[in-house]
Amino acid sequence: MTDHPSTFRAEGTHRPGIQWDDRASLHREGDGDGVLDGAKGLRQGSFAELIAHIMLMDEAERGKYYIEKAGDRQFQAAEIAELAARPDFPRS
Repeated sequence: MTDHPSTFRAEGTHRPGIQWDDRASLHREGDGDGVLDGAKGLRQGSFAELIAHIMLMDEAERGKYYIEKAGDRQFQAAEIAELAARPDFPRS
C-alpha cells in the first residue's frame, strides 16, 4: 500500500488514475468522525480490498458503511459500486 508523501518535499508522488493500493479503512455510517476517527475503523486494507469487501454485502447493507481512503476522502455506497464496475478495478 502506498503512503504519501514518499519522497523528500513530496516531489514525484503524484500518480495519475485511481490508486487501488492506497491505505483505506471501513467505517460505519454515523460513527461520529472526530479526533479518534482512525480508531473507529472496522477493517483496514487497500482501497481495492475494501471495495471488494463491501460489494460482497447485500445492497441494503452497503449503505450502512463507507470507505475512508488516504487523505480523508470518504466513499459512499453508490460511488463504491461505480468503482467496482470499472474495467480497471483489480478483481483479485
